[in-house]
Amino acid sequence: MLSATRDILRIAIDSGGTFTDCVWLEDGTLRILKLFSTPSDPSQAIASAVNQIAGRGKNVTILHGTTVGTNTLLQRKGARVAFVTTSGFEDSIEIGRQNRPRLYDFFFEKDPPLAPADLRFGVRERTSAEGEILEAPQAKDLQALVCEIAAKEPQAIALSLLFSFANPKNERAVADALKQLDVTLSISHQILPEFREYERASTVLVNAYLQPVMQQYLERLEQKANSQNRSRVFVMQSSGGITALATAAAQPVRTVLSGPAGGVVGASEVARLSGLERIITFDMGGTSTDVALVDGRPSTTNEAEVAGLPVRVPVLDIHTVGAGGGSLARFDLGGALRVGPESAGADPGPICYGKGERPTVTDANLLLGRLPADQFLGGEFKLDVRRTRELVRRWLKGTGSRLSLESFAAGVIRVVNANMEKAIRVVSIERGHDPRRFALVAFGGAGAMHACELARALRIPRVLVPAYPGALSALGILISDVVKDHSRTVLLRVTQLARQRMERLYSELQQEIAAELKGERWQGRVQYERSADLRYQGQGYEISLAYGSDLLERFHAEHKRRYGYSSPERAIEIVTLRLRGRVSSTEKVDRLKLASDKGNLKAGTTQVWFDSRKSAAQILPRAGLRRAKTYRGPAVVTEYSATTVVPPGMAFVSDRAGNLVIEIQ
Repeated sequence: MLSATRDILRIAIDSGGTFTDCVWLEDGTLRILKLFSTPSDPSQAIASAVNQIAGRGKNVTILHGTTVGTNTLLQRKGARVAFVTTSGFEDSIEIGRQNRPRLYDFFFEKDPPLAPADLRFGVRERTSAEGEILEAPQAKDLQALVCEIAAKEPQAIALSLLFSFANPKNERAVADALKQLDVTLSISHQILPEFREYERASTVLVNAYLQPVMQQYLERLEQKANSQNRSRVFVMQSSGGITALATAAAQPVRTVLSGPAGGVVGASEVARLSGLERIITFDMGGTSTDVALVDGRPSTTNEAEVAGLPVRVPVLDIHTVGAGGGSLARFDLGGALRVGPESAGADPGPICYGKGERPTVTDANLLLGRLPADQFLGGEFKLDVRRTRELVRRWLKGTGSRLSLESFAAGVIRVVNANMEKAIRVVSIERGHDPRRFALVAFGGAGAMHACELARALRIPRVLVPAYPGALSALGILISDVVKDHSRTVLLRVTQLARQRMERLYSELQQEIAAELKGERWQGRVQYERSADLRYQGQGYEISLAYGSDLLERFHAEHKRRYGYSSPERAIEIVTLRLRGRVSSTEKVDRLKLASDKGNLKAGTTQVWFDSRKSAAQILPRAGLRRAKTYRGPAVVTEYSATTVVPPGMAFVSDRAGNLVIEIQ
């Protein structure tokens, strides 16, 4: 457990594409700071934030959510990586599952694999599916392999042998030989001891591809953080828990959804304070929008894809689309208006920030009166309305469009809302959940400006805007537990639960987690959560359920709920056992005292466009709202980290937990 003593300042930092958000505790009060990100080197903005918050000579603990891994994959700027596998399977990472992402696009071209053909190497060895060593690698073959790889000068190596999850003996022998190259090495039985060769190889390859980049970044971050203070750095994982810096550097594949995971954790906790446990999280930032469905508690999945690449480590079940405040508007060849996924980011940013020259979603909200120009970031940063109107008008003229500024801006909002509505449908309706039974929790810098319209379109009855919505992901990181996830494929075919064998295997996984936690010097009681992946014999996909004596009965019931039928007479395969070790955080959201809002925010009135009509709307600083008093839209609620737009006729209240609750009509 991280120390919570007064002499150590804990700062949670979520580094996004446009803003770097920070929250920390000062004399028991939660405080917030937002800075523009530095995409070329995110550690610069983080170091600047730490210096502003802590000054000099402090003991500082930094809890960091990062997008470095995600951006490295999206931009294909990772390491030069060699891929080593069983002879004959070198091209498995290119063949994949032969799925076509766009079935009817005859001109679609797959992205090339992370390891090109000349950096794929085979080893003569073979392990059976049952774990029997059929052929061990020969010393002379291994030495030849080492020489061949050395000649290519890779920056990292991914090692994934056939059936190494069943018996890693051959893989250990190959790894021992490759260590003499002194190159970072990712080994499959350490990272993902599970079946499905392509997905396991892809996950290990992604890890190797990211490892040198993440190591350099985290080392640079630690160095800058320690330049003026005594700092320790911990990193948020995609699974919703933090881990030590050394572990994040060694297994960066576990951090590819680091920042969004903090948002889901934070949203779940603040919604619980308002009595809501069934929520859809809606995190709209400057570059992208992340949505997730939480029914009681955040759920994880082992079937994620990032930048089109399978990643089979546990991640929170988050769906991401390229729609944010900085998303750029354009007209396609047919004259249709498109928004995103290209983003203006932090540099140059939207037109209204003073540098950008192409219209964005933020500019559209400003033109429609939804974003008061003099109250952005608490009035510390004034948006340039005149420049926005001039450049958007010039841009429209250059494209040949005859739309008025307001019609164009309204069109941008409708298009980006349609993109985000589709994302919410993916995590709710398309998975058998009725959104009318959930509340929409809106956060991120831009989320609360769009949430009411999205909720109305999807018939979601209630929108909740947390306190500090623009930094909720950072708050989620601050309150996150330490989490370790271990798994093992076992392929047990059963008609009755094999409890004795499963208990023994869970015990082995528990020993592995305990040793890892001890090695990282975590303190506190460890809570273990057991689960298992099951399927009917002959099926190709599994259902993951919590382990218990009624596991098989619950599998039949869940299979019927998801797919409409069950087959109790069929044999069941228990495919993979999973164990999560959790050390609880010392910080709990219900114990945090919120600081008064920053900046110079003033009440007033403004003209806002709703549904092609201009309406007089109140401007209400959130800090001035009376608790439990009912207000009605149209209204623009301002605060330091975000702006909330409430359309006409909708009622809203600031509840006892400090959350803004809007009833949708």
